[in-house]
Amino acid sequence: MNTNQPTDLYLLNPVIGMTARVLFTLIFFASGITHFTDIAGYVRLMDASIPYREFWVILSGVVELIGAVCILTNRYPRLGAWLIVIFLIPVTIVVHGAAMVGAADETMRQIQLSFFLKGVAMTGGALFITQFGVARDDR
Repeated sequence: MNTNQPTDLYLLNPVIGMTARVLFTLIFFASGITHFTDIAGYVRLMDASIPYREFWVILSGVVELIGAVCILTNRYPRLGAWLIVIFLIPVTIVVHGAAMVGAADETMRQIQLSFFLKGVAMTGGALFITQFGVARDDR
């Protein structure tokens, strides 16, 4: 293995890199905040058989916010991305996947399918950051 190769991707344009981080993390900031302002609404999204639903809502809000801050500020972006992955996998499957399968009508099934695929795509983006991080081009 060549040890002279960089461990991170180098951004050709720092403005685009920062814009990408803002756009990627925006949804996690908004969602993380509403996990605290509408706990009951998030609890209703979860199946009643899940124990300690309020605890999971609060914990997931904290994880989203910490992960988003790490990525946005470029301080421990890989850790932040892993936190986002840890958040997205169960939410995508348990909330949107279950709602998609159990939808009462075709319109709701399509809406939940869209949310499910959005979760899959965001997981892919977060996994990319876990592997490559983000860095300035100091060459």
